[in-house]
Amino acid sequence: MTNELKIRVETALVNLKRNRMEAYYVETKEQACELVKTLINKGDTVSCGGSVTLKQTGVYDIISSGDYRFLDRSACKTPEEVEEVYRETFRADAFFTSANAVTENGELYNVDGNSNRVAAILYGPQSVICVCGVNKLVKNIDEAIKRVKTKAAPPNTVRLGIETPCAKTGECISLKKESPDMCEGCHGDGRICCNYVVCAQQRYVNRIKVIIIGEEYGY
Repeated sequence: MTNELKIRVETALVNLKRNRMEAYYVETKEQACELVKTLINKGDTVSCGGSVTLKQTGVYDIISSGDYRFLDRSACKTPEEVEEVYRETFRADAFFTSANAVTENGELYNVDGNSNRVAAILYGPQSVICVCGVNKLVKNIDEAIKRVKTKAAPPNTVRLGIETPCAKTGECISLKKESPDMCEGCHGDGRICCNYVVCAQQRYVNRIKVIIIGEEYGY
């Protein structure tokens, strides 16, 4: 990691803490996994949002290992069962997620389609543990908006097999405009950018915990 990037990470950590979120930096995914184990207790009810980062880092393997009561929507057989997992997640001890972007100002920026993920980040679970690769770090909200439109949403639509314009072109159609608004985009049924959430200063101190890893993970 360059000195410049180290300074940016340190700035983000300071500002996340200023915004009443607990913030950690680790060098590797292995260190992140060890840290995660200290933030939850055996037998806790845990849930997670859809996240490539959680699977790439091994965090998903930890929470689904059987040591915890894992609310596993992938094991559901009907839409009704999935919906019940979403609702039960609000009563979980811990909710795991990543972020679409983390700003140097200490903000989390997330864009969601179904929005069960951003809903749980905002309210419900006793603890929210956000695991992010250093590639998610941006200067400010403007950069976060652009990151989603170019680096997060397009590959996610490809991964999910959703036919949207960004899946074909690699960027949001709103970028054709000189100054696109945050919420501009396509209007198809498969659009995954429906709700836009910025987490700034938190009312409940350290409910949200952010782990930044000095490696690149996720979109």
